[in-house]
Amino acid sequence: MAQGAAVTGSGAKFTFYHLPNRTFSFLENRDTRELLTKWSMNGRITAQTFRYDQYFQSYQKDDFVLAFFQDLNVTSHLKLLSGSSGQWTTLDTNVKKIEASEVPCTHLSLSPFDRLQKENIVKECGNISKCLDEYVDDFIVSDELRKVLLLEDSEKYEIFSTSDRQEFLFLLFKHLCLGGAVCQFEDTIDPYLEITKSMYKELISVQKNPETKQINIISYVFKVLAHDENGLCYPSTTTHEQTFAYLIVDPLKRHVTALYHCFGGGIF
Repeated sequence: MAQGAAVTGSGAKFTFYHLPNRTFSFLENRDTRELLTKWSMNGRITAQTFRYDQYFQSYQKDDFVLAFFQDLNVTSHLKLLSGSSGQWTTLDTNVKKIEASEVPCTHLSLSPFDRLQKENIVKECGNISKCLDEYVDDFIVSDELRKVLLLEDSEKYEIFSTSDRQEFLFLLFKHLCLGGAVCQFEDTIDPYLEITKSMYKELISVQKNPETKQINIISYVFKVLAHDENGLCYPSTTTHEQTFAYLIVDPLKRHVTALYHCFGGGIF
């Protein structure tokens, strides 16, 4: 089945159990929360972990994701922001169809972002180079960083290849840089890199090869959408680049974490 194809049906083999005691420091750390508040993401982003009962392999992603969204232990606990009230609620709907795209996850360091300084997008002192304001969809592009993230016809867009931009590390970084509806942008690069690193380390699982001593990422990451009888229902009924949901699977612990954000103004 093609990556990202819609899947319908049932006959799920996987069963899921919510783990309410699993917490994430990037959601609870005071300094991180202050930055997420500044970026208009605090109160609109969450992460929840579930345990599953069967051995998982990546070729099973469509069955796995569909089973996840059809499990009552998931739908009764999986949080999302209501489009009508703006309040947190749970999915609580009968999911009929899913779309799951595998997201590459190979980076073990922040080294891909070194090229921002090499290309003078970020100065040696860490300051982000400014530019004249441009408007792209819901975003104000007022510096060279947002230019390289958003404007395909910009001079330095190609310093990140298509494969670079598909990586989970890059997507996290981009999500944080773009923020929410009333985002106050940073003048320096360090806060974006620090929060990207802390989130990535906490969400991704690694394993050391006993023979080569190399560290390998063992997690699978899927970007997901779910539909019920009325259409798109998760992560929202409307689409936006900054409304996203990723499922991060740890095949050893048999844990799956849902990382969720809904674009909008701040909720504190």
